[in-house]
Amino acid sequence: MVEIRVLGGLSLLISGERQGLGTPKQRSVLAMFALHPGRLVTPDELVDELWGTNPPRSALPNIRTYAASLRRTFDATDEGRGALVREGSGYRLELPTETIDSFRFMADHHHSRKLVAEGELDRAEAVLERAMSEWRGSVLAGMTLGPVLATQRVAIEEERALAVELLADLQSQRGHAGRAVPLLRRVIAEHPLRESARLLLMRVLQRNGDTAGLVEAYHEARHVLQDQLGVEPGAEMQALYEAELGRVRRPNRTGVSSHDEDRLPSASGPGITGERVAADWLPRTVIEFVGRKECVSRLLSHVSRVEGRASAVLVVDGMAGSGKTTVALHVARKLAPKYRDAQLFIDLQGHGDEEAIEPFTALFTLLRQLGVPGGRIPADLDHRVELWRRELAARRVVVVLDNVADSSQILPLLPTAPGAAVLVTSRRRLADLDVGPPESLPLMTLAEGMALLSQSGGIERVASEPDAAAEVVRRCGYLPLAIRLAGSRLAHRPARRVADLAALLAAEPPSVDQFHVGDRTLARAFAASYEPIPEPAKRAFRLLSIHAGQYSAEMVAALLDLPRAAAVELLDDLVDRHLVEEIEGGRYRLHNLLRQYSRAQLLAADGPEATRTAVRRLLDFALHASLEAAKELHRAVDVRGEVDPGLFSRPDLTSPDIIAGVEWLERERLNLAMLVGLGAAYELHHHVWKLSRVLWRFLYVRGYFDDILYTQELGLASAKIIGHQRAMGTMHNYLASALAKTGSHRSASDHLHAAIALFQAIDDVRELAKLRANLCVVNWLSGNLEEAVALGRQSLAGGLYDNRVPLALPNLGLALASLGRWDEAMRVHRHHLFQARLKQDYYHLANALSHLAAVRVRLGQFRRAVILLSSSLALFRRTGHRYGEAEARNTLGTAYRGLGQLDLARRQHEAAFELANDSGERHAQCAALNDLGMTLLATGELAAGSDALREGLRLAGRISNPYEQGRALACLAEHFARTDRAEARRHWERALAIFRRMGVPERFEVERRLAELGTTAVNAH
Repeated sequence: MVEIRVLGGLSLLISGERQGLGTPKQRSVLAMFALHPGRLVTPDELVDELWGTNPPRSALPNIRTYAASLRRTFDATDEGRGALVREGSGYRLELPTETIDSFRFMADHHHSRKLVAEGELDRAEAVLERAMSEWRGSVLAGMTLGPVLATQRVAIEEERALAVELLADLQSQRGHAGRAVPLLRRVIAEHPLRESARLLLMRVLQRNGDTAGLVEAYHEARHVLQDQLGVEPGAEMQALYEAELGRVRRPNRTGVSSHDEDRLPSASGPGITGERVAADWLPRTVIEFVGRKECVSRLLSHVSRVEGRASAVLVVDGMAGSGKTTVALHVARKLAPKYRDAQLFIDLQGHGDEEAIEPFTALFTLLRQLGVPGGRIPADLDHRVELWRRELAARRVVVVLDNVADSSQILPLLPTAPGAAVLVTSRRRLADLDVGPPESLPLMTLAEGMALLSQSGGIERVASEPDAAAEVVRRCGYLPLAIRLAGSRLAHRPARRVADLAALLAAEPPSVDQFHVGDRTLARAFAASYEPIPEPAKRAFRLLSIHAGQYSAEMVAALLDLPRAAAVELLDDLVDRHLVEEIEGGRYRLHNLLRQYSRAQLLAADGPEATRTAVRRLLDFALHASLEAAKELHRAVDVRGEVDPGLFSRPDLTSPDIIAGVEWLERERLNLAMLVGLGAAYELHHHVWKLSRVLWRFLYVRGYFDDILYTQELGLASAKIIGHQRAMGTMHNYLASALAKTGSHRSASDHLHAAIALFQAIDDVRELAKLRANLCVVNWLSGNLEEAVALGRQSLAGGLYDNRVPLALPNLGLALASLGRWDEAMRVHRHHLFQARLKQDYYHLANALSHLAAVRVRLGQFRRAVILLSSSLALFRRTGHRYGEAEARNTLGTAYRGLGQLDLARRQHEAAFELANDSGERHAQCAALNDLGMTLLATGELAAGSDALREGLRLAGRISNPYEQGRALACLAEHFARTDRAEARRHWERALAIFRRMGVPERFEVERRLAELGTTAVNAH
């Protein structure tokens, strides 16, 4: 039997034996599977959970390694075999939920509630007690959790708290208060702000006749809620307390319970002899404050540092809907015990439909809140400021100045003497307010967003659909106002599932109009920030919605057709107003919801032609900047001549000091791919194919094959629309390059034949030579080795490569080596090396060295191979080229295995597999898996080795790579020869059929092993 426990720590038990779970990240992967049984968990979800927004390049390969290791753990036993399956690129845990303790717990809890509803209280209590026996501690205790697992922990622990409350209530009703009270006290100790548990404890104590305990429980609750949240207990708790006091004592002469006497206003006020009124003008805020712990801590720490020396002025800024007022009120409530004389609040209406409140009017309101009679308030601003500051100096006061337009609006309202704490909120950065750094509110984390959605939409509903709830939070852009509005929609539609709301928010086209409840709308909040800004900034904000990615200052200058300095000035203004986010120095983006709002304004205010012209300017910049950045990569090819980009009107934006070579392309890679798609959407077809062409070389040498497929498919479609025959042929060729690398050999061949037909029609013999060289490698990968050799030689005939390294050289050498024609292969690879040195092409130089080393390995010359590969890998590091590095590292691992250095070999194979996984090079993945399997078998790790070989065999079959299929079969046969001769024979016979059809020398070794197997069988008889 298989059992997974997540309560009290993560463990996997198979047949009662605890299994080793590997590294912390591998444990997190298992936890993701365990908390989503029966559901496909994608690699993207796992990467987000393990590394958040900053995953390493090796994230996907690492995920596959962790998953493969877990599969081996399950498959090592009959009970666990097949429990974890791979489906597409994702994984599914095929275990019933009753094998996972958290699901058993929740099932029992839900069943008990059904029994209560049916009146079967005895059975309900028994089921709940069984559920409690599952609980061994906190969910995934001792583990570092990412956003999804942290959210799951919150949801499950909320479920446990609800179950405890229900059990305690049942026990109390049945006269077992002695058992109920300890249960509730444990929940309260773990969740001190949980009012429902405190209220239930008071009810249990009341049922038990323990008035003193009830009063003590109430006062403890009141102290905690005031101290932590700055709020009084809820009305139900207060009513229960008052009712109990009324039962045991008569009211005093004022008619007010004694514990509330200190809240009665006195007759005296400021300027009148006697005790001052404790004025509390803070509006009602949220009952349960969510998140922002570090922000609140920094604000409170700042107050502690300066109090006694000066009045603290705390500025909280952020985009519309980020929760500035909520944070300010929460901090003000926490400060209230220190600033007992008054807690004041005023909305200065700096952003909205109403006219902003002038300091003169604001001072009158604040002085009246302090209790100053209207007749004492001066009629001129200067004397009003003087009175305000004098009154503050005589008191301990906290003031919230909400929704500030600019610094000039609040400068007269700031105190000059110690004794006050002022919290300022604004949608724009108040840079000229000399009070220290502001607290700019970031977006919420997923866990914070889930907690907020639970608060507004219902704890049980969110806990029952955690995945859908997480999707709602993501669709809300982690923005508190959007999450609150979404939660309110849930709360007012009890028949709808959370998944229904997630689907609604995912509908196309996206719109901020989906976020509304009554008169509260997200669009209105954004409009209050957008409408007051000058028209040039409005135009910039609207046009920024065109592109969904990041912008550099140069991109914005091109988009707006402005000098760079003017564009930066507009961006700075929009950043200060929190309409644009500056994510790092000189890089900008719009929040997704703001972009939706901006897009709506663009459609309303700017015509389609003006928008298309702006897109053309942006794509002009991308094309010319990419040409400048790729100059070194294109030294041997006249790409500028091929694409004929025309004159660029903004050479100031693409100078070499701005566009810093291939590193600029690396930084802008995702942006540039998105801009190709943008061009296609706006039917700028010439820009689409030209930008795709310019980007290909960079994407290829860096191993970004998915990006090649995306851009070249769009480029091909555009070339067809405009009828550009040469461009169509080029796009077909480059699509084939990525398809061959990612294992789609048949499709690659189809594209190459289409390109050949196009270039034959215009009689371009040079392009035809290149295409035959590329067809050579596709045939090599497909196992058609003689055809590959013929194509390679045909491509080289005629010397049509000018000053470039002939592409057919490495491809021909690979095919010859596969056929076992070592001397010919060495000659071709040496010629490749010579040409690469002659042309100073480091990319070809690194590959030539790697290919020579591969032949040395096949000849058993392992030490010479290691030397060659060390030089090759140094060149890969120097140039940043990643394509070919996986093959080089795998060959290096094979050389180390030949030298008996198995640990070094294993590390190189694993590194090769990660690199190949990262880039999607399927044939390199197959080779790495097969060689890793052989190395693991050599170390005695038989199960792991055979698993790697089976994975290599499966992948090779999927991409129709017969050579790697044959290698995997032959190696597995070698493994089975120890224990199962029939299985070994079956694998060797399959391998031999493949090797004979290909004509490779491996067939001779397989024939020998089959002959030995036959002889052994005869001797055994």
